[in-house]
Amino acid sequence: MHYRAYVTRMIPEAGLALLRTKCEVEVNPLDTAPSRAELLAKVADADVVIGLLTDNIDAEFFDAATKLKGYANYAVGFDNIDVAEASRRKVPVSNTPDVLTQATAELAWALLFAVARRVVETDRIMRSGT
Repeated sequence: MHYRAYVTRMIPEAGLALLRTKCEVEVNPLDTAPSRAELLAKVADADVVIGLLTDNIDAEFFDAATKLKGYANYAVGFDNIDVAEASRRKVPVSNTPDVLTQATAELAWALLFAVARRVVETDRIMRSGT
């Protein structure tokens, strides 16, 4: 069986390479989200779509994606997906939970240290030569 995937924004090449072993892949070449009209046109013959939080995945999307067998959100969240509508149409959806948990915690600690040690003010003073 021949499958077709549409990827709404560039993702790491390792992921695209893996996807290419299973299906024909089309990737939006721009570093911006496709317009709504472009998105709906591109998903019309896609078996699977990989998108980001910038893509609104709703009933109109599912109406356009008549061959859709699955939607993968390349994001931690899924606020952009009408999960109830996907479930009603029996289209599985996925996301990438917990991929930012450690990075978020590390950044929180970095900000705490920066405030406690006045890193920004100290840097400004050092660069000014005073």
